[in-house]
Amino acid sequence: MIDPRAAHLLKTLVERYIAEGQPVGSRQLSKQSGLELSPATVRNVMADLEEAGFVASPHTSAGRVPTPKGYRFFVDSLIVVKPLEQREIHRLEGELVADRPQQLVSAAAQMLSQLTQFAGVVVTPRREPGLRHLEFLRLADRRVLLIVVTSQGDVQNRILHTDRPYTQAQLVEATNTFNQHFAGQSIPSIRAGLADELKRLSGDIAALMSAAVDAGSGALEGSDTVVLAGERNLLSSEGVVSSMDRVRMLFDLFEQKTSLLHLLDLSQRAEGVRIYIGGESGLAPLDEMSVVTARYEVDGQVIGTLGVIGPTRMAYERVIPIVDVTAKLLSNALTHQLSDS
Repeated sequence: MIDPRAAHLLKTLVERYIAEGQPVGSRQLSKQSGLELSPATVRNVMADLEEAGFVASPHTSAGRVPTPKGYRFFVDSLIVVKPLEQREIHRLEGELVADRPQQLVSAAAQMLSQLTQFAGVVVTPRREPGLRHLEFLRLADRRVLLIVVTSQGDVQNRILHTDRPYTQAQLVEATNTFNQHFAGQSIPSIRAGLADELKRLSGDIAALMSAAVDAGSGALEGSDTVVLAGERNLLSSEGVVSSMDRVRMLFDLFEQKTSLLHLLDLSQRAEGVRIYIGGESGLAPLDEMSVVTARYEVDGQVIGTLGVIGPTRMAYERVIPIVDVTAKLLSNALTHQLSDS
């Protein structure tokens, strides 16, 4: 812990550095802190804060900048979050409208990016894959179009190459049989139930339904689990990366997404907004970045995480409520959409 005077000076320093992007000198702090302290006194306090690891002195300047530890103390103990105005929340609510869950998720990522001018990221709902409905349509003698509607309303099409030709009447029978017995179930449940059902079905229909489950499973598993928007905003954000090597590492992380997905999965365990500053993320490409996340829900069940990736020098008092409100709006939109479908 640091004393109230040092805390106030640290708060002033962090706010000035976030606003201006330049190291903050003792003379500037003595004028702007409102404490009526001499520059010499401020220098002594800054020396103590630097020794404790809250600030650092760049080689090119006599001023100081916050360290990740300084940002962490600022975010945890000093920040004054500015809630979004109600009219702004209503405007955002009006923008977060789409026909399908995947479109809502993409809209949320875009909204986060546009509001912050950083990268917006959303982990899509990772419920156990389920099929709400499927349909077989005859294309040619040995080709069948499989239309799969997932439990979340997404539509996937697959072409099945069959061993023998099927009539449209046989395809209608297979469609009706499948939907009557398995509509709304997850892929593992369908596989288990199908094992018994196949014994009662004709060989032709059984083979067709087995192929449909395999194709439907592939269609569901092939969907991406991380949606990113505005990654290129980071290239124009001051203080994001210190070299082209770091830029490459960062965009490799965005492209592969696996490590990023793991970090965002961890965020689902915490209520409210969670903030990773610098090395706290455990990901080398983000050790000069901050990640602000919040989880979102459907009918009270946590199903994903969203957030913003930007420089450690970000306006946290603005970004935090944006992430928090977007999570709540996405939760409401998904709940209403899925309850209406």
